[in-house]
Amino acid sequence: MKHARPLIALMTDFGHQDPYVGIMKGVIAGISPSSSVIDLTHGIQAQNVLQGAVQLGVSLRYFPEGTVFVAVVDPGVGTARKPLCVVSEKRYFIAPDNGLLTKLLDSSTFEACVAITNADCMLPLQSSTFHGRDVFAPAAAHLANGIDPSHLGKTINPDQCVRIALPKNSSPDGGRSWYGKILFADVYGNLVTSLTDDLLENGQAAGITTENGIFLPFHRTYGEVNEGEGLSYRGSGGFLEIAVRNGNAASGLGLQPGENVVLTFEPTDR
Repeated sequence: MKHARPLIALMTDFGHQDPYVGIMKGVIAGISPSSSVIDLTHGIQAQNVLQGAVQLGVSLRYFPEGTVFVAVVDPGVGTARKPLCVVSEKRYFIAPDNGLLTKLLDSSTFEACVAITNADCMLPLQSSTFHGRDVFAPAAAHLANGIDPSHLGKTINPDQCVRIALPKNSSPDGGRSWYGKILFADVYGNLVTSLTDDLLENGQAAGITTENGIFLPFHRTYGEVNEGEGLSYRGSGGFLEIAVRNGNAASGLGLQPGENVVLTFEPTDR
């Protein structure tokens, strides 16, 4: 799975106003100077493990095999939660054991799960609040240098790892409508729902109705509605989304993550 120039992808909720991301890159450069580091995103909402899990899941397919992902959304930093290395999809994933890797742990391509315990693969001193610097970044750099994941620590049963409850879509009427939830808002205020685009195989979508009774007609792109109008559409990550053209759907429509949404379809002739 290794390439001539190892690739490490970083995903955190750190933002860029503080030096945390830069420090992690500095640690990686000190251990694996030949590695190429890509910022997947540092804009995950603070401590939003669900958003991190979803964003990681929709992104990994666009990276080559052998990529080492470092995912740090870690509200439990410093507690007894384990640092993990999971091998899946022929890629490596370094993250806290808090549900960020739920989909990978349950994947049919799952290969290995290791609790990172080897002090030789960490910085000499570890703080209780910055494991991204002291544990995760060094482990990723050592992987990029070619060590086997088993060298990071003890192989564990993935059933011992934390999962989060990912929203499940349901249909009470045999597929004529589908119920889901709003997952999170992106930087534009567009709302990503749990409704997946494969549901569109059930027919021509009419639109999405929100918990507060707003109906958002389904369109292919923002340009098919007037400025300030709302719509639903197929997002680039495989989920159906809600937006306001040149506006902010999250604030403008009064919608919040966790609220219910319903996808309905155009009636068909019988």
